[in-house]
Amino acid sequence: MSTQGYEEELRSEQGHVAGLYARLDAERVRAKGAYDEASRGKGRTPMERDVAIRALAKEMRRLDVADNGLCFGRLDSRSGDHSYIGRIGLFDEENSYEPVLLDWRAPASRAFYVATAATPENMRRRRQFHTRGRRVVDFTDDVFGRPDAGQRGDRGDAALLAAVNAPRGDGMRDIVATIQAEQDEIIRIDHPGVLVIEGGPGTGKTVVALHRVAYLLYTHRERMERHGVLVVGPNPAFLHHIGRVLPSLGESDVVFMTIGDLVPGLHVTAEDPPEAARLKGSLKILDVLAAAIADRQALPAHPVPIELGDVTVRIDAETAEWARDEARASGLPHNEARAVFTEIVTYVLTERAIGRIGRGWLTRSDREAWEQLRADLRAQLAEDEKFAAALDELWPILTPQAVLASLYASPERLRAAGAGQALFRADGEAWTVSDMPLLDELVDLLGSDKSAEKAADRAAERERKAEAEYAAGVLDLMKLDREEMDEDIQLVAENLVYAEDLADRFGERDTRDLAERAAADRDWTYRHVVVDEAQELSEMDWRALMRRCPGRSFTVVGDLAQRRSAAGATSWEEMLEPYVPGRWVYRTLSVNYRTPAEIMAVAAALLAEFAPGVRPPESVRASGVQPWSRRVTEDEMPAAIEEFVRDEAGREGTSVVIGPPGVPGAVPPSETKGLEFDAVLVVHPERILADGPRGAAELYVALTRATQRLGVLHHGPLPQPLAGLTETPVPAVVQR
Repeated sequence: MSTQGYEEELRSEQGHVAGLYARLDAERVRAKGAYDEASRGKGRTPMERDVAIRALAKEMRRLDVADNGLCFGRLDSRSGDHSYIGRIGLFDEENSYEPVLLDWRAPASRAFYVATAATPENMRRRRQFHTRGRRVVDFTDDVFGRPDAGQRGDRGDAALLAAVNAPRGDGMRDIVATIQAEQDEIIRIDHPGVLVIEGGPGTGKTVVALHRVAYLLYTHRERMERHGVLVVGPNPAFLHHIGRVLPSLGESDVVFMTIGDLVPGLHVTAEDPPEAARLKGSLKILDVLAAAIADRQALPAHPVPIELGDVTVRIDAETAEWARDEARASGLPHNEARAVFTEIVTYVLTERAIGRIGRGWLTRSDREAWEQLRADLRAQLAEDEKFAAALDELWPILTPQAVLASLYASPERLRAAGAGQALFRADGEAWTVSDMPLLDELVDLLGSDKSAEKAADRAAERERKAEAEYAAGVLDLMKLDREEMDEDIQLVAENLVYAEDLADRFGERDTRDLAERAAADRDWTYRHVVVDEAQELSEMDWRALMRRCPGRSFTVVGDLAQRRSAAGATSWEEMLEPYVPGRWVYRTLSVNYRTPAEIMAVAAALLAEFAPGVRPPESVRASGVQPWSRRVTEDEMPAAIEEFVRDEAGREGTSVVIGPPGVPGAVPPSETKGLEFDAVLVVHPERILADGPRGAAELYVALTRATQRLGVLHHGPLPQPLAGLTETPVPAVVQR
C-alpha cells in the first residue's frame, strides 16, 4: 500500500472508530436515563425496582469500561464482508440490531486471534489498530494468501512486542488486543469440569484464566451470573495486581480471595513451618479433627448431683455414656447432636425422679398424673442452671476456633487426638493460612447451635411483629375521614399497603452487590472457581474449594516446577481425580511473553538443577540487556540495595528487591508469585537456595519476575546454577 493510500485508509478508520465512540456515548446516555427512571420507581414494585436498578447499573459499568481501546481491529473475509472487533458489542437498533462492533468473545471474533497464512479461517485480512485515547494512531495489516504470508505479519508481532515491552504499571492489564492463538484456544474451551492450565513463568497463564472467566460469563451469563465466580490467588499483593483485569472487561460478579480469607471475618497471611503445613494440609488431619471433637464429649469422673423436685438424681458415667453413644450414632454434627445427648440424659433423670417421687401416692392407673409429673420435672430440669452447666461440661457447644485453639495449645489434647507435637503452639489462635481449611471443615463437623438459632428466630419474629404493630399505627394516623371526602378520592393508605408490607419497607434492604454478599457468606456456592498458583494448594485446601463449587467447574492455573509448599501438589491427577474423576483436562502454554531470553537462560539453568524433567518456556523476545551479579560484603549490602532502589526510582516502570526473610528493604519470593516488574534485584541467592527444594523453587520464582533488567547481589559464593550471570565489580546502578 502506498503512503498516500495508507493515509487515506487511516483517515477512514479514524472516522469509523469515531462513529463507534459516538454510538457508545449515545448508549451511555440511554442507560443513564433508564437508570434514573428506574430509581424513581414509578409503576414498579420495590422488587421490580431493585432488579431494574441492578441490571442497569451493570449495563452502565459495561459501557464505562470501553473507553480505552473500544475498537482494536478489523477482519475482512474472502467474500468481501468486514467486521470490527472490540471490547464490547455494539448494535444498530435501526437496522435489525446488526452488529457494528463485535465483542472479542463472540464466536465471529475468534478468527481475529487464530487466523494464520496456513489456516486463514476464510479471512483475507486482519487489521490491527494502535490507538491513543479515542484516536487511531496507526494500523498494520496481516494479509492472508499472499506469497510472503508464510508468517504472521509484522504488525501482529509489533503489537505483541509493544505490549510486553511496555513499562509495567500498578496492575496486570488485559490482553484482548494481543491474545495469541494458543491462548485463545484455551480461553474458549467449553469444558464443564476442571481445566488445568500449566505454564512456566511469563506464559500468561493467569491472564488467560481471567479472560476465560470473561468468556464464560459472556457465553453462559444466565447460568453463571446468579452465583458468580471465585478467584483464588496466592497472596493479597497478587490479587491487587490482577484485580483490574476483569472489571476492565466489564465483569464485576467476581470474588477475589486467598486461602487465608476462606473463613469470613478472618484475613490470615502467616504461614506455618514446612512440617506443620504438611500435616495440616494432608487429608489425614480429618481424623485428628474428628478425634479432637470426640475428646470434648466427656464422661463425668464422679456422678453429678441434680436437685429435681424433692429428690436428688445423678448424672453418672453410665448414663452419660449411653447418651454419648446415641448422640454419636445419630450422625448429626456435634452441636446438633447435643439435642440427642440432652434428651437421653433428661429421660434418665426424670424417670428416676418420677419413680421416687410418685412412689406411695400414684398408682399405675393414674396415667394423667404420671404424665403431668413427668412434664413438670422436664420443665424444671430445662430451667436448672446446674443441669445446664453439666451439659456444657459433658457435651459443650463448640466453635471451630475454640476446638482448634484448645487443640494446638494443649500437648495432652494433641496426644489424645493422635496429632504430632509439631502442631503445638502456646497461642492457639495465632492463625496461619494452613488453619483456614481446618476451620472451614470444622464448620461442617460441628454444625450449628440449633437452640441458639431458634432463640434468635423467636427474637426476630417478636421484632417483626412489633414493627408490624407500629406500621399499623402509622396507617391509622394516615386514614382520612371518609365522610369529608368525595367518593372519587376515597382511596386511603390501607387500600394501598398492608401493615406487614410497610414494616418490610422500614427494614433494611441488602444493597450489597453479589461479590460483597458472596464474600461474607461461608455457605455461598459459586458457579465457577479460578485457582491460581494451584500447585501450592494442599489436599485440605482443595477439599474446602470443592465445597464452594458443587458443579465442580474450575479453571486451575499453575506450574508444578514452582511449587514451594510442603503440602502442595506433586501431580494434578493426585489432587483432582478424587473430586472430578475423568472430568478434568490439561493444557499447556509454552511461550514466555514476560521474561526476556537473557534472563530466562539463567533461570533455565537453575530449573535444570532442581527439576531436570521440566522444559522451560521459550521467550518470545530478547531485551539486549544482560543480567548481572555482584559480590559484596555484608556491610556493603545495604548501600548496594539503596543504590538500586534510587536508580530505578528515576526510571519509568516498576522495580522490586527480592531476598530471604529478614533482609531490610527486600520482600520474600513467596510474596512476588504471579507478579512482574521491569527491574528485579535478587539479594542473597545462596541463602534462598539453602532452603532445600523449596528454596530452589523460590529462587526460580525470584529470577523470573523481571521483564527488562535483573541484578543479583551475593555475599557468599555465587550458586553454580547462576554461573551464567555477568559478574561485575562496578556498582549495579551504573549498568543500563
